[in-house]
Amino acid sequence: MRNPFVLAALATVLLGGTALAEPTFNRIATFQVPLNLPADRDASKKTVAEIIAATEDGTLLAYTDAEQKALGLVDITTAQAPKSAGFVPLGGESTSVTILGDKAFVAVVTSGDNFKEPAGHLATVDLKSKQVVATCDLGGQPDSVTLSKDKTKIVIAIENERDEKLNKGALPQLPGGNLTLIGIKDGAIDCASRQVVDLTGIAAVEPTDPEPEFVDVNLDGLAVVTLQENNHLAIIDTKTGKLVTHFPAGTADLTGIDKTRDGQIKPVEELKGVAREPDAVRWLDNDRFVTANEGDWKGGSRGFTIFRKDGTIEFDSGNTVDRLAIQLGHYPERRSAAKGSEPEGIEVGTYGNDRLIFVGLERASLVLVYKDEGPGRAPRYLQALPGGIGPEGLLAIPQRNLFVSASETDVGEKGGARSVVTIYERSERPAAYPTIASVEVGGAPIGWGALSGLAAHATTASRLHAVTDSAYTPSRILEIDATQKPARIVGEITLTKDGKPASYDVEAIANRSGGGFWLASEGNPEIKDKPTQNILLRVSAKGEVEEEILLPEELAKHATRFGFEGVAVTGTGADETVWLAVQREWKDDPKGKTKILAYKPSTKSWGALHYPLSTPAAGAWMGLSELTYLGNDTFAVIERDNLFGAKAVKTLATFSVKGLTPAALGSATIPTVEKKLLRDLTPDLMAVGGYGLDKVEGMTVDKDGNLFVVTDNDGVDDSSGETQFFAFGKLPN
Repeated sequence: MRNPFVLAALATVLLGGTALAEPTFNRIATFQVPLNLPADRDASKKTVAEIIAATEDGTLLAYTDAEQKALGLVDITTAQAPKSAGFVPLGGESTSVTILGDKAFVAVVTSGDNFKEPAGHLATVDLKSKQVVATCDLGGQPDSVTLSKDKTKIVIAIENERDEKLNKGALPQLPGGNLTLIGIKDGAIDCASRQVVDLTGIAAVEPTDPEPEFVDVNLDGLAVVTLQENNHLAIIDTKTGKLVTHFPAGTADLTGIDKTRDGQIKPVEELKGVAREPDAVRWLDNDRFVTANEGDWKGGSRGFTIFRKDGTIEFDSGNTVDRLAIQLGHYPERRSAAKGSEPEGIEVGTYGNDRLIFVGLERASLVLVYKDEGPGRAPRYLQALPGGIGPEGLLAIPQRNLFVSASETDVGEKGGARSVVTIYERSERPAAYPTIASVEVGGAPIGWGALSGLAAHATTASRLHAVTDSAYTPSRILEIDATQKPARIVGEITLTKDGKPASYDVEAIANRSGGGFWLASEGNPEIKDKPTQNILLRVSAKGEVEEEILLPEELAKHATRFGFEGVAVTGTGADETVWLAVQREWKDDPKGKTKILAYKPSTKSWGALHYPLSTPAAGAWMGLSELTYLGNDTFAVIERDNLFGAKAVKTLATFSVKGLTPAALGSATIPTVEKKLLRDLTPDLMAVGGYGLDKVEGMTVDKDGNLFVVTDNDGVDDSSGETQFFAFGKLPN
């Protein structure tokens, strides 16, 4: 299947940029979900923003937080400045929400882990008083709730989910779920009208245990329900409660994908007969609907499918979703043996004359935007939106030209990003994301991520080299063409040792004076079973490791797990010196000072200077993440903490070594350099509308004096996968 991203990029080049003339979405704000917690709750505990809804005027958002057993409210009257609007405890796990007038109807699971006796209710929340004013028992565990378009009925998918730990999650696990219809009278739930639609006996996989997952209703009052584990779809007339039709979701043959977890992104494999197992579903019109084929039990076809209501398949995305994620650096390689990017959420919204499809990739943490070109035609890929980790709830607000995503993943307990609600606006402004992407080589996109260091090409302006760290194996050097926007990864070199692919934790790269590269590999002597060492690598232009240079024992014995993070070169021939930045203090360093090491290849001698680190905030640390030589005895470093957001410290600083002699090993005193602020990067990171990325790891200056900076996305592991590549132009004098 032809790749739509490549076609779109090619069209932009051929048309001189006119392909971007149509409106696009840009992220304008990010709301941190923990900010909604009341004072009596521990803000460090896990939160979730899962399913999200809005009032009719699109100024108030309501999201489900199953972890906190609550409904969160966000005021987006000023979309660029969302603010907390309330927190409503529900006494159970909230799983879905819809809004009618000033009432939110919330699906609440009250049975916890009791899978044999599932229970739940529909809570009515008054959005003015922020109180639960009514509940309606549902006789089971609700998973999805929506309104009929005429606003006369609430339609609820009662999943009665399986215990995945019991018999490896095999079906059946009774009681089976159903579709429940409840009438609305005078804006309130008429619980007495509750009608249960039996969905057993229709799916071939396990007819006694339907497992309804998601539901949506069209203008004709037809509800489409996904029976995910059964790989089945059912259509019910909500006016009568009758089953209209049902059919299997079918299978997909996938080629050009990565199905092996091995540290390499190589989309050259195939899978045959993969059950789609759709999760979310949305009607496109009265005759067609679109599914996100996440997979849950045995399937997951890594894409989305457009069906007609008679079961005919109009379109299937095939391998293109995973390939887009690969090109954008968002592909979760560690999920290759599972379900890849894992499309979970789907939304449809009409903006002006454009009917748009939004596909949320849970594991790639992207939302892909497509334009529905109408019956019988393939949708057209438009753009990708970055956001929080694990976007699940997707919400179109076309009346305000807004779109919202809710991320269900919170890794704050691991020191990572928290769950967020992200707001995007559609306008004539060009898409700001991606800032860097790869091209296809030999029919497959270059896989990438975890860009941990940059170096400028020795002779060509805006041509850069980058390295990837231990998130991937074997180690590689990537070539970047920064003349394009977004910048393009156009080539790759695999590191080899003795003719075989080699793996290191490469954190930095610099050009050797005689050609080839110096690479810095970070060690971790604190790993109990297999401690690793900091290594300076002399590498040929072809990626051949010619020499591994280890630290002298006198120095290595003081190392901690925060090792080599930057490398730079001064001088040529016998005068060549390789400089290495150590991230944080080692055991023999005074508090607040880290080492800048100097190594002379001609004499194999080592020396050291100290760099004064700024004092970090309480509970945080401060360290170096890059080292670049600017000329005239002056270097630049990235100095940063490990925090996220507007209060984080991410700076570029310079220092001069003029008049300083690195101290020999064992010296009682080590000279300390004097630093000067070059640029505060925190405003740049916050200006892109996200939660403020923590890992700024790459920096270089090209031959014409242009400054480039890049972030490290940790190989999409406990990360949103977002990479920001900054081209700042000429260095200030």
